[in-house]
Amino acid sequence: MTAVVGLLAVLAGGATAPDGFVVLREVDPGIGQDMRYAGARNFTGGVVDGYEEPECLLARPSAEALRRAQRRLLRRGYSLRVYDCYRPQRAVDRFVWWARQQDGPGDRERKAEFYPHVERSRLIPDGYIAEKSGHSRGSTVDVTLEELSGREVDMGTAFDFFDPLSHTDDPRVTGAVRANRQLLKRVLAEQGFVNLPEEWWHFTYKPEAYPDTYFDFPVAVAAVRP
Repeated sequence: MTAVVGLLAVLAGGATAPDGFVVLREVDPGIGQDMRYAGARNFTGGVVDGYEEPECLLARPSAEALRRAQRRLLRRGYSLRVYDCYRPQRAVDRFVWWARQQDGPGDRERKAEFYPHVERSRLIPDGYIAEKSGHSRGSTVDVTLEELSGREVDMGTAFDFFDPLSHTDDPRVTGAVRANRQLLKRVLAEQGFVNLPEEWWHFTYKPEAYPDTYFDFPVAVAAVRP
């Protein structure tokens, strides 16, 4: 039954979120935001379908857990910066469509930044891009650390770097960079977030508010506060 509910949510879409979603900026305005899919600096090279505003939307328990983690990090001289939060299914569909296209001359710079060691045709078979994403359930966030000055902390790779070097515990990652990854992982784990081992930036709050439902409302404040 739950699988059917999830499928219907994807097919039906809808313009608004359920009551349990919030705007992160209204829960904790101090958490930095660099919403990559609402702009051009991402592996597709443009604004992704469904991102109408550069805002982080999340199920409330996930947003409140981020606020608790932020308070702990501020005492250590760091802040959180989110790259992506809730992701509509239409955006996931766009990623899949994009991955099935061929690179052109204009893609060289993006390939060098995001997937220099793998061909675009391998991104789906190798598991970097999937037809469903936990982001669409509203409890998953892509996040990094920044200094209080706003400067990003060195995590060893860029966000969305499609390579084993992005694995949280890749043995090639040592010293300060490894310590930075472990700090992020540890502080978020204390608040209930589980890291995806293949992506140092990817965390899901457990238990999820909507574990079986993939939503497709747009990323916009009005979707949460009509």
